[in-house]
Amino acid sequence: MSETVLPKDDVEPVLAKPQPLPDPAQKEPSSRRGGNGLAILALLLGAAGVAVGGWSVWQLRAIQSGHQQQSGQLEDVASQTRSLQQNEQQLAARLAQLPPAQELEDRRRLVTQLQGDQQRLSQRVETVLGASRKDWRLAEAEHLLRLASLRLSALQDINSAQALVQGADEILREQDDPGAFGAREQLAKSLAALQSVDQPDRTGLFLQLAALRDQAAQLNALAPEYKDKGESLFGLTDGTGDSYWATWWDKISQYIRIDFHADKNIRPLLAGQSLTQVRLALSLALEQAQWAALNGESEVYAKAVTEARSVLDANFNKDNPQSKMLGERLDELAKKPVSVVTPDLAPSLSAVQAYLEQRHTPVGGALDKQADGAQPGSQP
Repeated sequence: MSETVLPKDDVEPVLAKPQPLPDPAQKEPSSRRGGNGLAILALLLGAAGVAVGGWSVWQLRAIQSGHQQQSGQLEDVASQTRSLQQNEQQLAARLAQLPPAQELEDRRRLVTQLQGDQQRLSQRVETVLGASRKDWRLAEAEHLLRLASLRLSALQDINSAQALVQGADEILREQDDPGAFGAREQLAKSLAALQSVDQPDRTGLFLQLAALRDQAAQLNALAPEYKDKGESLFGLTDGTGDSYWATWWDKISQYIRIDFHADKNIRPLLAGQSLTQVRLALSLALEQAQWAALNGESEVYAKAVTEARSVLDANFNKDNPQSKMLGERLDELAKKPVSVVTPDLAPSLSAVQAYLEQRHTPVGGALDKQADGAQPGSQP
């Protein structure tokens, strides 16, 4: 059977034959609709696969990070375990150094006993201090009175003694004890006696005498001068002083002095070593007066001032303004009192001591003493 082969030129016109246009109003065939649905389904499946793949990758990374965190935690736990093992070893070594349990128990019992003894001792100390605090204050009052008596007898210090007696009275007032009435009454009498005595200014006298010593070191001998009383000699002057003879007499009288009563007031002129010795004697007398003023020695003070006055009068001219002023100051200071009659504080001290003895004596002992005192006068 033979086939008829058509030429290509004849075939192409047949393939290129135009088809009629489809009707827009006509519906698409069902095969095309099925292809579109498969494409959408494939797209959805692809998207789902991509999502599942991404989620899987994310889960894988999360698992890897979790594994890394777990490995880090395991390393931390391992390091903590090693440190705990080291601490356990150290604790075991320390426990091995500790004494045994029996010894610890003995020590604990000793500590407990010591604490109990300490508490009892502190209670006793508080009791003793509370009971003896008043006794200490009263002993202080007695000591203050002793100091006041010593200040009066040794230094005649009225102000210090008055302050000390006031301090003792304040201590008795703090006791608030009716039994201290007699002691406080005696202290009030002593205070009144001290307040009635004036304290001499010994410091002022000492400084004034020191100033006089400085002036005595500067004393100089003064030569006597002739004083014209207006009398003429053999009628050479007429008393007016205007004549030639009067002028001549005034000039020559500066070199020649005639005194018919010179034996009444003759003072040698001091110079050099003699003047120094006189100044030293005067300074020593004033220094002795200073010592007597500070120590309240009235006899020594009066004798020293008198001696200084006699040295001044015997060796320096009374017409010298320096020696005259120094003599007047010595006369004034000689009248100053340097000592006083101090009151006796022995009754006050005895009253305070009796009060202390009364406080320390028990009540039964006091009653026994009263009974013993009344026994000689009682009838059998």
